[in-house]
Amino acid sequence: MRKLTQRDVNKLNSTRGLKALLSKPFNIEKSIRYVDYERKLKKLQVELIRLQAWSIKENERIIVIFEGRDAAGKGGAIRRITERINPRHMRIVALPKPNEDQKTQWYFQRYVEQFPKAGEILFFDRSWYNRAVVEPVNGFCTQEEYQIFMNQVNDFERMILESGIRLVKIYMSITKKEQAKRFNDIKNDPLKQWKMRTPVDEKAQELWDDYTEYKKAMFSKTNTAISPWKVIRANRKTAARINVINHILKSIPYDKNLEV
Repeated sequence: MRKLTQRDVNKLNSTRGLKALLSKPFNIEKSIRYVDYERKLKKLQVELIRLQAWSIKENERIIVIFEGRDAAGKGGAIRRITERINPRHMRIVALPKPNEDQKTQWYFQRYVEQFPKAGEILFFDRSWYNRAVVEPVNGFCTQEEYQIFMNQVNDFERMILESGIRLVKIYMSITKKEQAKRFNDIKNDPLKQWKMRTPVDEKAQELWDDYTEYKKAMFSKTNTAISPWKVIRANRKTAARINVINHILKSIPYDKNLEV
């Protein structure tokens, strides 16, 4: 372990530091990192409030989509982004599988129906990109439906952008070993067991290579100049959350001097 500085001691002697020290397993360096994370997060959350205030003032419409493997930390990142902003001007959307009527509609239709109104920020916890990876891997769509999606998605996003909606695409990336560790944690924590709800979750490790193949195809086709992907390395949850928020703030040209 590194030698503690007076600055480290001051961090550990704070409310956040003492809380971290009392958590199990006891780890001083991890506790110091947690205090640093909490301080950075608070500053960034102030900027998110400023971003939202600007969005409301300017009648902006913003969509942020989160993709990534199961247990990559999408939900946790979204919670940290949204926990301090005004809930009346934002929504989190995690659509269930389509019903029988929706299956007969244009694939993008049910997502369009969720799009933000003026002054609203919308967070998709998984999006239309289900058809790029999850659906073909698990046999939930035909190859023809997959190809139609891949041929349409870039034009679809161009239309979104040309309509004045701002679109941010984030992919949270974890290793196979980290996913296995998180799955084990979920299965053994009664407060998290609801996260492992479907056969799709259970087969994620088994189908890892298939997911990788379709993920690469998705990036190759849809990482465009006007609508690029941002890949966030997410093995360490706290660092990933900070990087996600930083990217959102950099992607939206909000007024950084706006008083909130």
